[in-house]
Amino acid sequence: MARPDRRRWLRGGAAFAAGLVLPPLAAGPARAADAPVYRRGNDADPETLDPHKTSTVAEAHILRDLYEGLLTYDNRGAIIPGAAARWSVSDDRLTYRFALRPDGRWSNGDPVTAEDFLYSLRRILDPKTAAKYAEVLFPIRGAAAVNTGEAPPETLGVSAPDPGTVEIGLAEPVPYFLELLTHQTALPVHRPTLARWGDGFTRPGRAVTNGPYALVDWVPNDRITLRKNPHFRDAGAIPIEQVDFVPTPDLAAAVRRYAAGEIDSLADLPADQIASLRARFGAQVRLGPGLGLLAIGVNTRKKPFDDARVRRALSLAIDREFLSAAVWGETMAPAYSFCPPGLDNALLSPLLPGREDGPIDREEQALRLLREAGFGPENPLRVEYRFNVTDNNRNTAIALADVWRGIGVTTRFVATDAKTHFAYLRDGGDFDLARMSWIADYSDPQNFLFLLRTGNDGFNAGHWSNPRFDGLLTAAAQERDVASRARMLFDAEAIVLDELPWIPVLHYRSKALISPRLHGVHENIRNAAPTRYLWLDP
Repeated sequence: MARPDRRRWLRGGAAFAAGLVLPPLAAGPARAADAPVYRRGNDADPETLDPHKTSTVAEAHILRDLYEGLLTYDNRGAIIPGAAARWSVSDDRLTYRFALRPDGRWSNGDPVTAEDFLYSLRRILDPKTAAKYAEVLFPIRGAAAVNTGEAPPETLGVSAPDPGTVEIGLAEPVPYFLELLTHQTALPVHRPTLARWGDGFTRPGRAVTNGPYALVDWVPNDRITLRKNPHFRDAGAIPIEQVDFVPTPDLAAAVRRYAAGEIDSLADLPADQIASLRARFGAQVRLGPGLGLLAIGVNTRKKPFDDARVRRALSLAIDREFLSAAVWGETMAPAYSFCPPGLDNALLSPLLPGREDGPIDREEQALRLLREAGFGPENPLRVEYRFNVTDNNRNTAIALADVWRGIGVTTRFVATDAKTHFAYLRDGGDFDLARMSWIADYSDPQNFLFLLRTGNDGFNAGHWSNPRFDGLLTAAAQERDVASRARMLFDAEAIVLDELPWIPVLHYRSKALISPRLHGVHENIRNAAPTRYLWLDP
């Protein structure tokens, strides 16, 4: 998603609406004897539960239970039918036609219609909405023009030929478009409720949702309570009657609450405690694949970092296995490619040179490259490394400085808070090397490679530019054959690994604690675990 370490630069409510009457919440012990309550640890309290104004993973977890888009995820991260029962795609891959389920219902009993999606897609792209993530939907024809105010929302390439059909036209073929429709930006909102309550339409007692759960209560910094939506088509087959989302910004405190049985699952863990957590909880500690990259951005407009030999030497010296195991407790995986493994629409990624060599061989190669670039004992390379302060980031910086010292490089640090760090880079501040991170919005190489396009200065802070790389991304965007497109993106990534404007260091992993009483959780690259597919022991 689109914020530093918040799904980008690093990837709201109520059920007592008209027609829906849910029974009042019973006291904990009495209700537990009847139907277990799932107490689900979540990264933080949401800023909002308006699907079109959210931007964080914590909000996405809740919205995935409250709402259902045309498509959705199952508990293995697979894209499955949601509000749409089926769909078709035109031969030119530019028109998608979705047939809605005839039994789709809002939580007040209203039918879910194509007009709901038409209104909602126009709303999020309308600049008056000020959606943080509207750009996710820019593949829709006319979306960018609508979002910038250059065209009215009615010109968006979305139509409702009849109440049961949604048709979406694209500006160019996008093989990951179906996945975009699982994102919270593509969720529908209930127009009559929004018209009645305005920005307050997401509060308990007002909100009307079309997903498997409805919002019952929201106690800030304590819990958000959802209860099964009786109008949802599969309500009778959903095992968990009630889920309480518990904010857990203090991970150490959250682990203590988990150990005391107050929380059934945690969606994040303190990386420096993984070894002790494994010793204590065993298989309850779950590590899975992720859609993220931690890298070192290099200022290629500044000497000597404009020399690819210098960048390659710095990369060769890094001990990624040590960083993964000793610093990050294996909550991050060594990154020998720019794109993480397991992406859709992709070939196996190319790998960094020297991947199979031992540490001594890599060090000798690095020293040779530095000598060729004019550096050695009498002219040592000096670098400044900027990073945002966390314990793991500080320990990573120290480890990098140590291995670089081994090839004669002297490192100094500039450490700031995350907001300052990313704003400085985004606004064009001077630097040598800087910590970069990115968590993708969708599982496709394009969502990593676009970071380094010429002119994308908000992310490409080092102002690297390669015409062949740009040309491959442009050609891939127009390519209708998925295999040919994958080859173009593979070739583009190979250029990145050769020139190293960003030096890949680690790939993100999901990390969780799952109680033995909770079942149905499967680690997946999208880190999706909708409550409707889970069940609890009594």
